[in-house]
Amino acid sequence: MRLQRIIGVMLLFFLSEGTIFYWLLPDSLVGRIVPHFTLAFVLFAALYRGRHAALLLGLSFGLLQDLAFYGRIIGVHSFSMGLVGYMTGLMLERKRSTLMMALSMIGLSTLVYDTVVYFIYRVFRLTGQPYEWALSHHIIPSLILQLLFALAMYVPARRWFEGSKTPKTEDEED
Repeated sequence: MRLQRIIGVMLLFFLSEGTIFYWLLPDSLVGRIVPHFTLAFVLFAALYRGRHAALLLGLSFGLLQDLAFYGRIIGVHSFSMGLVGYMTGLMLERKRSTLMMALSMIGLSTLVYDTVVYFIYRVFRLTGQPYEWALSHHIIPSLILQLLFALAMYVPARRWFEGSKTPKTEDEED
């Protein structure tokens, strides 16, 4: 699948994480679980397309999240998603990604993403809750949802991202 179609799929997941998802969630979990479906695709891009594609996708979809959902400070999610996507791509630049490696990197990267967002909000005094409370009430439940989503989307995302690479010509291989 070409990168333009992958961006279209990411836009659909971006819209669903702010609308349809909350209709399906029980009322007791609405304030606790925050879906990061587009972050999963940014991390898949980091695993299978490289750090630069993940950086660009992270910056753009993070900015969309800042503008659509979190209007207090513009750029927090853009910075965090771009940073996490780039660092994930940098760490796994030359390694072949298996299912367990992909899930562990998505889990670790989601934890780092939520932690960076929390501490930026903490620096600007937009949250007064301690980190342990945020970890147990928001970050861990969202991490579990993110891992389940990544597990469900692993095979299609891998096919899409690996199929979107342009094949090298004979001159580029030498």
